[in-house]
Amino acid sequence: MESGIQDKLDELITIKIYQMKTLETNTRESVLSDNMDYTLFSWSKQKGIDPIVVERAEGVYLYDINGKRYLDFSSGLMNVNIGHGNQRVTRAVVEQMQSVSYVTPSCVTEVRGEVGKKLAEISPGSLNKTFFTVCGATAIENALKLARLYTGRYKIIARYRAFHGASYGAMTAGGDPRKLPSDSQQMPNVIHVEDPYCYRCPWGQDLSTCKRECVEHIERIIQFEGPGTIAAILMEGESGSSGCIKYPPDYLKKVRELCDMYGILLIADEVMSGFGRTGQWFGVDYHGVEPDMIATAKGITAGYLPLGALIVSDKIAAHFDNKPLMIGLTYSAHPVSLAAANEVLKIYEDEDLLANAREMEKYITERMSELIARHPSIGDFRTTGLLGCIELVKNRNSREPMAPFNAGPEQMEIMNKVAAKIKELGMYTFVRWNYIFTCPPLTVTREQIDEGLDIISRAIEIADEYCY
Repeated sequence: MESGIQDKLDELITIKIYQMKTLETNTRESVLSDNMDYTLFSWSKQKGIDPIVVERAEGVYLYDINGKRYLDFSSGLMNVNIGHGNQRVTRAVVEQMQSVSYVTPSCVTEVRGEVGKKLAEISPGSLNKTFFTVCGATAIENALKLARLYTGRYKIIARYRAFHGASYGAMTAGGDPRKLPSDSQQMPNVIHVEDPYCYRCPWGQDLSTCKRECVEHIERIIQFEGPGTIAAILMEGESGSSGCIKYPPDYLKKVRELCDMYGILLIADEVMSGFGRTGQWFGVDYHGVEPDMIATAKGITAGYLPLGALIVSDKIAAHFDNKPLMIGLTYSAHPVSLAAANEVLKIYEDEDLLANAREMEKYITERMSELIARHPSIGDFRTTGLLGCIELVKNRNSREPMAPFNAGPEQMEIMNKVAAKIKELGMYTFVRWNYIFTCPPLTVTREQIDEGLDIISRAIEIADEYCY
């Protein structure tokens, strides 16, 4: 009798488990179907993709709808600096919305002044006034407009291996090949220069023989184009999605000197490298350089809400004291986004996240030396703070990349296998061309770095098989 009851209970439990699994599958398929049928995806074909169906996120982890955990080793898109799910930000945003959710940019709020004052405190030198934008691209767009309005000049010099955003002006200023399908509609008067890419130096030098040919190259371009026509030079504070290319020592200082010599503004793109990502408030802080403007976003709210900022020098701000500043956005200085920023800026300090980024840089570099010794496909590892990437090659001597710059689908076979393995093993991170990015939230621990590098190491074994 008791045996029969137990058998019946076991049968009911089995049925219930099956029903729950079926419901989970149906829910996942339903969510995925709605997204695939009714939304569009950035930078990819629309069929055949298999995105993670994220149900929740906490700390450095994402959890899909079936409960699988993924280590977020690129902080979303290098923006979730404080980690996921910090409820301090939630409470600050709710409190702000209970007071006021929106006012036009011609009105002011308490939080607008608070965030502006804090940005002045952490920005270098005389960069004391901020124009709030919606995102990184709109910060760059308005930096370019402002440079032209202030100088009366019209040309912009920027680097090829840099991404500044996907709107037309920002896209043109970058050299990223994602702009090529829209090439015919580029903004005029942008001139690109070679990159100070020491691992693949365009002039065939290394740091022992380098005479800063990369800086001389920029000066020649200035002279060819006419110094009186150039409004600004646009440089990342630290290189990001183009491969975390490390500037040679004194490179940005010498670019600053060129700007001063020829009356050109220096704009620092700190969209990705700002707000502790490099272990300093801004990437330029490592170089002892004061730009004329900083365009930033991402880490200002740690991705919790959209917000960008254009921080300008007192000299530029004063130029518009008695003449109209002809830039504007409907959502400029949005109080709810600013409430998120205000709390995030406090979290950076309360949790000492900049110091942790510096400490974890040392640890990840130490651990990467072990991986380099183990994997012949690792050609180079570069990081500043927690803005880093691994560059994979087929041969360390020739430095032939595992996938070339602007690789087509047929050239991405190896790296696609590596990326798929990373995802299978429970990691979400940015894999592009022959780069694997190592940019976890600034809250990351040694144990979580170990977890991430173990996954990457297992995936890189695939690339090792293609080395010669």
